[in-house]
Amino acid sequence: MTRIEPSADVSPDATIGAGSSVWHLAQVREGAVLGSGCIVGRGAYVGTGVRMGDNCKLQNYALVYEPAVLGNGVFVGPAVVFTNDHFPRSVAPDGSLKRGDDWEAVGVTCLDGASIGARAVCVAPVTIGRWALVAAGSVVIRDVPDFALVAGVPAKRIGWVGRAGVPLEPAGDGVWRCPQTGDLYHEADDALTEADPR
Repeated sequence: MTRIEPSADVSPDATIGAGSSVWHLAQVREGAVLGSGCIVGRGAYVGTGVRMGDNCKLQNYALVYEPAVLGNGVFVGPAVVFTNDHFPRSVAPDGSLKRGDDWEAVGVTCLDGASIGARAVCVAPVTIGRWALVAAGSVVIRDVPDFALVAGVPAKRIGWVGRAGVPLEPAGDGVWRCPQTGDLYHEADDALTEADPR
């Protein structure tokens, strides 16, 4: 059953999937599409036409500006910001107020299973790879590879994570092991792949 709190502002032109919840003071704009089982936390913002897959979580006060695209199972932590403008300005050079058609929106793409830590900022256009993990407070200005653990300002890869989200441990010869699940991953050319892809 879909749950939308009375204080939430959900456009009648948005699509909210079965079993999704939109909590207090959240805003979901026109044309946004949320898959099934999604959670939009208190005060979160989902911009016009944003697309979210199934089982995504937007924590409190996350700001997901259009044209962001989130795959299945994406986690967006509290107060995360996805930007959408290369050269933001309130006004044109002549001082007149800029309108929606005065600029070209660029988006953040998060692939399946990616997680963005609290208060991180993703500066569009960037792609966060499958099952990657962006540490809290990071500023992402370039694409993040699948399974990468990135941190800092600007964010840089500091390790690898598996599907469980915990840092992987080296097992020798370019092989990495998840200490939680035992799953193995192979590293080659600064990329990580699953030994037994699902």
